[in-house]
Amino acid sequence: MLRATTIVRKPAVRPDAVVDTVALDHAARTRSEADLTAAGGLAFRLSLGRAATLEDGDAVRLDDGRLVRIAAAAQSLLEIRAGNPARLTRLAWQLGSNHVQAEITADALYVLADPAVAELVRGQGCTAAPVERAFRPEREAAAHDHSQCGHDHHGHDHHDHRHHDHDHAEPAPALHGHAPDAHAHPAHGPAGHVHGPAGHVHGPGCGHDH
Repeated sequence: MLRATTIVRKPAVRPDAVVDTVALDHAARTRSEADLTAAGGLAFRLSLGRAATLEDGDAVRLDDGRLVRIAAAAQSLLEIRAGNPARLTRLAWQLGSNHVQAEITADALYVLADPAVAELVRGQGCTAAPVERAFRPEREAAAHDHSQCGHDHHGHDHHDHRHHDHDHAEPAPALHGHAPDAHAHPAHGPAGHVHGPAGHVHGPGCGHDH
């Protein structure tokens, strides 16, 4: 079976090298190992070797040099809106403090559909409507991440680079996909770990063992 071991970020993808497209949901786009079959029937083994997140429009390079484009598959989500920006901002903080992955846009938040999260959202005076769309949650910023620069690093000679520790191949794995501005935890003090009035609600894919 063909293997795909290299990520080519969207700005560096050459259309003439793309031979097929594979649609993946967000969880599948964060896996480093998987057996996949693209839309045109091309089967290959994804073998990135370490954690990475594939974004819509990226590609993976096969052993023979051809590319398979990544498409973000539609998922069941909740579209969250509020009557004013301040309320939406407070909710974004609440979701982050409860480890709920969220995609942030100018006037709405998007989270994976989950009844507990919907209850939390409505308890904060916001609306939650079911939608089907690609899910692109926020990730923690990775320092010096060359995988986002758009360069195709295939065949690039990295020499030894012992004088610095950053990785030119792939981004540091996001622990929970928190929105960068949402996971503030401002109240770690003598009173303990304060998660807001709605309690500690873990979203899908949190991975915490309670």
